[in-house]
Amino acid sequence: MTESRPHHPASDGSGLLLEAFDAQLFRATSETALAKLEKHLSDLSIRGLELTDPATLSDAAKALMTTEREQVAAFDEEKLAGIIDLYIRTGIQVHSPGYMGRQFSGVVPLAGVIDFVSSVVNQPASFYEAAQLPNAVERIMADELNRFIGWDPARFTMVTTSGGSLANLTALLAARNQKLPGYWSEGGSSLRGQPRPAIAVGADVHYSVARAAGVMGIGEAQLVRLPLNSRGQISVADARPALEAAERQNLKVFCLVASAGSTSVGAFDPLDELAALAGERDLWLHVDGAHGASLLVSDTLREKLRGIDKADSLTWDAHKLMFVPAPCTMLFYRDKEASRTAFRQKASYVFDEEPDIYTAYDSGGKNFECTKRPMIMTLWSLWAMFGRALFAEKIEYLCRLTEEAHGIVRTDPDFETLHRPEANILCFRYHPAGIRKADVHRLQIAIRNSVKLRGNFFISKVNVNGVAALRVVMMNHQITAEHFRMLISEIRRTGQDLLSSEAGTETA
Repeated sequence: MTESRPHHPASDGSGLLLEAFDAQLFRATSETALAKLEKHLSDLSIRGLELTDPATLSDAAKALMTTEREQVAAFDEEKLAGIIDLYIRTGIQVHSPGYMGRQFSGVVPLAGVIDFVSSVVNQPASFYEAAQLPNAVERIMADELNRFIGWDPARFTMVTTSGGSLANLTALLAARNQKLPGYWSEGGSSLRGQPRPAIAVGADVHYSVARAAGVMGIGEAQLVRLPLNSRGQISVADARPALEAAERQNLKVFCLVASAGSTSVGAFDPLDELAALAGERDLWLHVDGAHGASLLVSDTLREKLRGIDKADSLTWDAHKLMFVPAPCTMLFYRDKEASRTAFRQKASYVFDEEPDIYTAYDSGGKNFECTKRPMIMTLWSLWAMFGRALFAEKIEYLCRLTEEAHGIVRTDPDFETLHRPEANILCFRYHPAGIRKADVHRLQIAIRNSVKLRGNFFISKVNVNGVAALRVVMMNHQITAEHFRMLISEIRRTGQDLLSSEAGTETA
C-alpha cells in the first residue's frame, strides 16, 4: 500500500491535488497492468471459460472495494493487482487455442496499446474539433478500404458506429427515408392509403435487422423472409416470387438486406445477382458484412463478395476479422448524400450554421451517437504500421484452418457435417450411428454445455434447419488442426458419456 498524499486546498495556487490524477502514479499502475497482460498473452495453454457463480464473483469484486466512505481512499497497489487478476481470470480466454466460440477475437496487442492511449486522451470522435486525428484518419481508412469495394471515390462515404447492429439500423433508416419521403417527419401517417413498408431479408438474417424493423416502426411482421438454398444463401430463384407475393399482400418492400458472412454458418449471399434483383424493383441493397466484409482485403478471398460494388450500403465490423478492440464498426454508403438522410436534426450546441474546412469532417449529423469513441484509431494504427498483409495473411490462415477442420469432421463417421465452410465458421453435429433422430437436438446442447463447464474449450451452438449444431469460429491464428482434433476427441468422449448416462437411467 502506498502512502496517501495530503489534500491541498485550491488557495495554494495549484488547484485541487488528487493523487488519483498523479502522472507518476499513472505510470506505476500502467506498468503493473502491462506486466500482468504480458504474462496473460504469453500463456498459450489450452483453456476455455472458467465459469464462476455470479454471487461468488460479486463477493470477490466487493472484497476489492474500499470501505472508506468519507474521504478519498489511499491508493492500494494490492487491490489494483487483485482487480486486474480477477478481470483477466474470469474472461473468455480469447488468446488461448481453446477458444473457438465467438466472432470476437484476441486483438493485435498494438491495437490494445492504441486503445489505451485513446482512453487517456479521451477524444469523442463525432466532431473534428474534439478529435482531429481520428476524424482525419477515418477518411484515410475509408479511402484505403474502398479500393476493395470499388465505389466512386468522389461519391462514397464512411462513418464509424458503435457496433454492427447500430450500423444496420442506421443504413435501414437512410434507405427508408430515401424510398419513403415523409416518414421521418410524419411517421406512418405519411403512408395512409398506401401499401405497408417492408424489408426483404434472408431467412436467417441477423436478429439486429429484425430488431431495427421494430425500432423503425416498420414492424417485425413486415419482414419478408426470403428462402435459402442448401448453402445457406438467399435463393435468387425463390426470392423473386417471394417479393411478388409480398406485393400482392399490399407490402411495399423498400430495402433488401443481404449477408456477407451469415452469423449462423458464415454463408455469403450472391450479391451480384441480388443487386440485379434490387435494381429491377428499385430496392435499396444493404449488405450486412459485419463478419465477412474483411475478406475484401484478401486477394484470394475477395471473390466471395463479388457484386459489392453494386450495393447501396455496407456494414463492416473491424472488431471481428480485423482483430481490433470492440466496438469498431464502419458503415459505408455508395452515395454520400444518402448518409445525411438517416437522421435529420438541428442542434445549435453541436451543429455549426456556417460549415468550414473543419466541420466538413464532422460525422455527428450522420450518426445516432453524439459521443462515440475514436474507434478508428486502432484499425488505422495497425494499417499504418503493418499494412494490409497482416490482416490478409491471418484471415486466409483462419479460412484454410476451417476448411481443414471440415475435412476432419467429414471423414469421421461419428460426426455429421452441415455445410462446406465459406470462411472461418463451421457447424457440425456429433451424430453416431444408432442415435434416435428425436434426441439429436438435445444431445448437441448437452455436449456444448458440458464442454464449456469442463473449461478446456469454448465453442458455441446454433440451430441449423431447426436442429441444434455445434459451431466453431476460428479467430485465433495460434490454433492448429491438432487443437481441433483434441476438441473433437473431447466432444466424442462427452457425447459417449452423456449417451451412456442416459442409457443407464433408462435401464435402471
